[in-house]
Amino acid sequence: MTRANILVSGRVQGVFFRDRTRRWAAALGLTGWVKNLLDGRVEILVEGDREKIKELYQLVQEGPPSSHVEGAALEWQEYCGDFNDFRITS
Repeated sequence: MTRANILVSGRVQGVFFRDRTRRWAAALGLTGWVKNLLDGRVEILVEGDREKIKELYQLVQEGPPSSHVEGAALEWQEYCGDFNDFRITS
């Protein structure tokens, strides 16, 4: 188990990006949260299996159909076990 912080930039707010991310993460059995940042990016903090997190990272690089992802950065972190599910937060 591991943890990752993902920052996604582009047209990623107001296009159901957080909801789609929540659905993808839940389907992959991941926990954590996704939120909009004031600078227009989306931040994802996720815990779970490394390979499943890599799958989520690939999905958010593409984004939902109405989005336009310009960039995504992934930073691996130490697993903490802080979450029970995956949520949209503010």
